[in-house]
Amino acid sequence: MSANGASELQTRIVVGALLIVMAGLALWQGGFAFWALATGGALIMLSEFGGLLNVGDKHRRLAMFALCIPLGIVAPLIAAPPSLDLGFFGFGTLVGMAVAIITVTRNPALGGGLLYVGLPVFALLWLRERPGETGLLLAFWAMSLVWATDIGAYFAGRSIGGPKIAPAISPNKTWAGLGGGMLGALLLGWALQHYAGLRSELALASPFLAVLAQVGDFFESWLKRRAGVKDSGTLLPGHGGALDRLDGLVTSAPFAALLVAAIGVP
Repeated sequence: MSANGASELQTRIVVGALLIVMAGLALWQGGFAFWALATGGALIMLSEFGGLLNVGDKHRRLAMFALCIPLGIVAPLIAAPPSLDLGFFGFGTLVGMAVAIITVTRNPALGGGLLYVGLPVFALLWLRERPGETGLLLAFWAMSLVWATDIGAYFAGRSIGGPKIAPAISPNKTWAGLGGGMLGALLLGWALQHYAGLRSELALASPFLAVLAQVGDFFESWLKRRAGVKDSGTLLPGHGGALDRLDGLVTSAPFAALLVAAIGVP
């Protein structure tokens, strides 16, 4: 490996470790800390999404402001009447803001971006707000299975290689990497089931959520190729933009929340 390559890898490892620590601390704290981190990340991702669509600054800022409204509604500091379901109300407002952005900007893709970025944030906030230690476990599971998928896919893809899945979209993704990612998610689910009390249904569903995470990765790769750029942004040295790091979580988190709701986890 060249000196530049080694330096870039070192930067990537350091920044990645800092991101995990920051996310872990906010997740552990919950409440306003987790909401603030999720909200800040969502606004950055929406800005990057607009950039990939070649949306002008005016409409991009308008979309970010629109996203602030439903996210503000579910902020932990809001004192709402006990009869008001903030999650349901916030979700309805998110859909309404998406429709408003489509109407004002005449850009359906930008309106879709509000849902694309907003839904996973709502899903993670909803998971973290489950009672007691359950919320921490569920949110950690939803986030860490994406990390496990990425790690498993990286090592399996590098060590095994083999046929590419869709070389025109993402030339480095292989079927072996997909299998490794699914295995990594399965092992994580198994560990959380046996050592932290994760429901067995969720542990067994982890490999399928890993596939959804890879779908998110492919979708963002397609957006970048369409825009003619290597990364969605330059915010994170060695990693690109926030969307580059969270593309898998965007597609897997909403389905993780739906699964939790479907099996009736308190």
